[in-house]
Amino acid sequence: MDSEFAVALATFKAAPKRKAKLSAVDYARRLALEKALQQKRYCDAFGLWRTCPRSSCRRRYACSGDANACLKRALARIPHQTQWQKRQDILEATPPNIGKPERSARQCMPRDFYE
Repeated sequence: MDSEFAVALATFKAAPKRKAKLSAVDYARRLALEKALQQKRYCDAFGLWRTCPRSSCRRRYACSGDANACLKRALARIPHQTQWQKRQDILEATPPNIGKPERSARQCMPRDFYE
């Protein structure tokens, strides 16, 4: 009888634990942070640093300024097919075990940040 209890107790302890659910505030904070990073990824993927008025962006060959304003300015010039392809490239590079807020932000198309 004691051995059955010991086995049941060991099985219970070894069972996978559920992760604590994110609070709404934590979810919103992580989503906002990842959206800002995603805008920078799009700026870099589209090579917007080449025409950026900031010399620091051109020196670093990457966005180092206000990615939100830069991406918003450039969206009209970038074809939809190119936007979609860059989104697919980013999604393919996304690890499979990434959190839900981060995955939601990475699934956004560039225009989704301004609607």
